[in-house]
Amino acid sequence: MAHYQAMGSIPPKRHTQHRRPARRGRVGELYYEELMGEEGFSSDSSLLYHRNIPSTVAEYREWSVGDLATSPNHPLLPRHLTPHDLFPAKVVRDTDVVTGRRLLLGNGDVRLSYAVAGAPSPWYRNGIGDECVYVERGSARVETVFGAFEVGEGDYVVIPRATTHRWLPQRSGKDPLRTICIEASSHIAPPKRYLSKYGQFLEHSPYCERDLRLPRGPLLAEDVGERPDATTEVYIKHRGGGPASSGGIVGTVHELPFHPLDVVGWDGCLYPYVFNVRDYEPITGRIHQPPPAHQVFEGWNFVVCNFVPRKVDYHPLAIPVPYYHSNVDSDEVMFYVDGDYEARKGSGIGKGSVSLHPGGHAHGPQPGAAEASIGKEYFDELAVMVDTFRPLELGEGARACDDGRYAGSWNAGRRR
Repeated sequence: MAHYQAMGSIPPKRHTQHRRPARRGRVGELYYEELMGEEGFSSDSSLLYHRNIPSTVAEYREWSVGDLATSPNHPLLPRHLTPHDLFPAKVVRDTDVVTGRRLLLGNGDVRLSYAVAGAPSPWYRNGIGDECVYVERGSARVETVFGAFEVGEGDYVVIPRATTHRWLPQRSGKDPLRTICIEASSHIAPPKRYLSKYGQFLEHSPYCERDLRLPRGPLLAEDVGERPDATTEVYIKHRGGGPASSGGIVGTVHELPFHPLDVVGWDGCLYPYVFNVRDYEPITGRIHQPPPAHQVFEGWNFVVCNFVPRKVDYHPLAIPVPYYHSNVDSDEVMFYVDGDYEARKGSGIGKGSVSLHPGGHAHGPQPGAAEASIGKEYFDELAVMVDTFRPLELGEGARACDDGRYAGSWNAGRRR
């Protein structure tokens, strides 16, 4: 996100002395400057000023990140997943957003997981790529070394690679924290076509800088009622020789002899931010708009789109639901978050469902949906879509909640 921000205490000139306040006439100790930069320090970066040496590790141990093995979608089938079934109420209380994720789908570029959480997460850092976590239901506080966010339903929380943070859900029996986790092996950013060559959102973009929420900070240990010298564990996900079926992903826990909230100030163009789907202004037309019109983010070899409540096609002969289409270069995943999804009526898909439409298989509205949509002026639906440009494989979560019937859901419209 190439928009410069500055927060807290920083020196007038980068890479120069920045000291703690003088005490009793003595010069204060230096803060420790950390450059957090992307692409070999040739892209966006930020400078963070720590009370402690950020490289310090007192102890370490392995962390078993769970079952990240995947298996091919073979035989090739469209699938309907029901991830709500993966988290019965009795286990939610002790589950957190980080260690409790269940892998639904993944490839070498992106992994899509689901988690329902009632417990605080450990401090966590993804050393593989950026994360984009969509809050389906519930609310939480997300604390990071850049500052904190209060997040709730409809928020996309975009967290750059290697950002130390934790999730603190608000306990609720009615609406626990439900999250859709998009973990990249790259960076996640707004589509380039929405941005000027200098990084400003252009006029045709469906959202802009005003819609982004920045972290509130600086945030220090004492601000959250904890001791600056408290020994703290940080869970790190990284590559390191795991089995090929899991992408070589492994985990390590670093024990720090201090609290990770020790950044007194930072500045730069690399930081976490939050965008709420309600601030997305849909692009509509007289006839049906293709999926790129709904794009919100992109990563390497994948895009993220969202379908929001909107006025639909207004040509006098328009058919508002999508035409049948073959994603010849991509697999399509749809998380059905809310509303009444016109194209999927009769398929068994509802709120909380996930569909996988793989490349090589034509898909589109369920039988009768096209005719029923004629004359509609508005669709009240909310969904998050991820299209990948390499095939997705099935994770253990998908295998556990596949309804096994979706591939036959178009058969009712077969002509005899």
